[in-house]
Amino acid sequence: MQTASTSSDRVPDSRIRIIALGDELLAGIGDARALGWLGRAVASEQGAANRIDVFASALPGESSAGLAGRWDEEVRLRMDQSAQSDGSIDHRVVLALGRADVDSGSSLARSRLNLAKVLDGLERLRIPAFVVGPPPSRDPGITASVRELSGAFEDVCSRRRIPYVDTVRGLVGHEQWESDVSRSPGDHPGQTGYGLMAWLVLHGGFGTWLGTSS
Repeated sequence: MQTASTSSDRVPDSRIRIIALGDELLAGIGDARALGWLGRAVASEQGAANRIDVFASALPGESSAGLAGRWDEEVRLRMDQSAQSDGSIDHRVVLALGRADVDSGSSLARSRLNLAKVLDGLERLRIPAFVVGPPPSRDPGITASVRELSGAFEDVCSRRRIPYVDTVRGLVGHEQWESDVSRSPGDHPGQTGYGLMAWLVLHGGFGTWLGTSS
């Protein structure tokens, strides 16, 4: 099972390398500041004593099946295995799960298996994972399905003691989120919405997981 490391576990002067995989929200689509939630969350934890590099790979419409099919190659391409061995780079993986499984009609069982495959693979590589679930849609019907999907993802993570941020639960019915998404030409947030997602991630134990804050 994975456990969150602390800054005391890290070799002095080592860097943190976050490898992030997910859909278009990971890339901050629609954000005028081009930061998205990941950029905001990392900036909050970045500092002289916490040197964080981010290597992100976002694919529009990423499903859990797509993620399960590409995660291994994507992670290995961004790893420095010698630096991992000597402790000079502390590798971490952030998974940003989207709503594509709802759109494709994937069963909850299949979605669970896809995520489990990725998390178990990362465990074998001894790379800690942090998972962020899909946010609500502007369509209440889609959001109801996203709630179920997020619950399934959370259960997979809970069984493996991997931190999971349920963004749909944190944002559904939130006035600022709904107002922000309603102004978007697509079903995604703008600056305000990404800021809210980053807040959820930070309060969901992101800094503790990185070992940059308690």
